Amino acid sequence: MKDAFGTPQSLLVLGGTSEIGLATARRLVARRTRTVWLAGRPSPGLEKAAAGLRDMGAEVRTVAFDALDSESHESTLGKIFAEGDIDMVLLAFGILGDQARDEDEPLSAVRVAQTNYTGAVSAGLVCARSLQAQGHGSLVVLSSVAGERARRSNFIYGSSKAGLDAFAQGLGDALHGTGVHVMVVRPGFVRSKMTAGLEEAPMATTPDAVALAIETGLRRRSETVWVPGALRVVMSALRHVPRTVFRRLPV
Repeated sequence: MKDAFGTPQSLLVLGGTSEIGLATARRLVARRTRTVWLAGRPSPGLEKAAAGLRDMGAEVRTVAFDALDSESHESTLGKIFAEGDIDMVLLAFGILGDQARDEDEPLSAVRVAQTNYTGAVSAGLVCARSLQAQGHGSLVVLSSVAGERARRSNFIYGSSKAGLDAFAQGLGDALHGTGVHVMVVRPGFVRSKMTAGLEEAPMATTPDAVALAIETGLRRRSETVWVPGALRVVMSALRHVPRTVFRRLPV
């Protein structure tokens, strides 16, 4: 169960090598979290991430998880919840893709959509059902400001995040009053391995800053978190820019 400050004692990270996911895990372990599950494709990176959290004093277990293998999600995630209650699930997996390539290669675009949206819907529903069955817990979903309005430069990725965001909001409404808290996190450009080599957008942030925002959001029982917070105002304005004007903006 969570302590008085909203810190979970147990954490499941879907996307176990995600830089934001691991930054969040480190921050929570430094507070009170003692049990961490890292779910992801088996790799040296996953094992290294687990070792780092163990060095901080957490009990860490890794589990093979593939966002694209939706048929395995009930079995894989069910086994984790069968081991004991999970206070917080962080849905942190996702891929950026390559816009130019994905426009020319539809199957590559489909992989982005299936990972970021279809896989998240599957895993999210499985976890939500388990959280509801235990009667408590938080599901934190990493969305993106890219999902707020489709941009020419990354509309394939943005559309997948738009779908994820809408799904998570609806799921939060469906679970309201059940004891399960759903929080949608909308970071802007995050300096990470995934964005290495890309031109940095205004108000860029870091995995550690997103982790801090997640921790604060948990404590406040927030339903939506923007990182940085100023993006809420910026995106509100961009949503209402006429399309003919929006096309000419350098976005």
